[in-house]
Amino acid sequence: MGKISDNLKYLRKKKGLTQQQFADVMEIKRSLIGAYEEDRAEPKYDLLKKFADFFELSIDDFINEKINDKWAPKPKGDPSNLRVLSITVDQDDKENIELVQVKASAGYLNGYSDPEYVSTLPRFSLPIFKQGTYRAFEIKGDSMLPLPSGSIIIAEYVENWSNDIKVGETAIVISKNEGVVYKRLSSKFRPDKGLKLSSDNPVYEPYTIEAEDILEIWKAKAFISTELPQPMPEPTMETLTSMMAQMQKSLVEMQKNKPN
Repeated sequence: MGKISDNLKYLRKKKGLTQQQFADVMEIKRSLIGAYEEDRAEPKYDLLKKFADFFELSIDDFINEKINDKWAPKPKGDPSNLRVLSITVDQDDKENIELVQVKASAGYLNGYSDPEYVSTLPRFSLPIFKQGTYRAFEIKGDSMLPLPSGSIIIAEYVENWSNDIKVGETAIVISKNEGVVYKRLSSKFRPDKGLKLSSDNPVYEPYTIEAEDILEIWKAKAFISTELPQPMPEPTMETLTSMMAQMQKSLVEMQKNKPN
């Protein structure tokens, strides 16, 4: 935890605050600030986030970067900017698939990088997904019909947003303003323009999420649904007539194109 302690001490002094003044702002005891700066204790996720917000930094930078007078933050949305990904493993040290239910979506925005929070999520494994990191998300609403509300999307973690996702694919996109959404990608990711998303249901208009708002992207690989497909309806006289007309039209076209 050396980087956190060093960063905390550096940033506090840069703000011109004593340990007591900073503790008062954070509404905690001064002795805790001393323990964190001396690397004798580790702040919980909520407090880490409060520290990062106060110093106008991302949690990723606060935890992983060595911040000093020469340090400069990477551009927001830069795919090379390190992101914290918390996972769980089973007794054989294999990664689980954690399930984020609709009721847990709001909590996921705050705890997606917190190992303690992720460890509370339901988890399972599927033998068909052996390589990669996967997470399952329950979706709600009719924006991606014919996929019904309540379906569970199993998705693979995307590390490089610029290169590892393609236009036309579907993905779970986690963002600060939109939360957890399942959409079709209508553009490639660009740090200066963000990501354009669209719904399969034409009633919903496409929209763009700014790069700085995106937290995670998970590429859809499969889905689970308790709503089974309905059988095809019996053909009616109208549909049979239409099929015959189409067949006749095709035969006429074939005759026209037939070489003499």
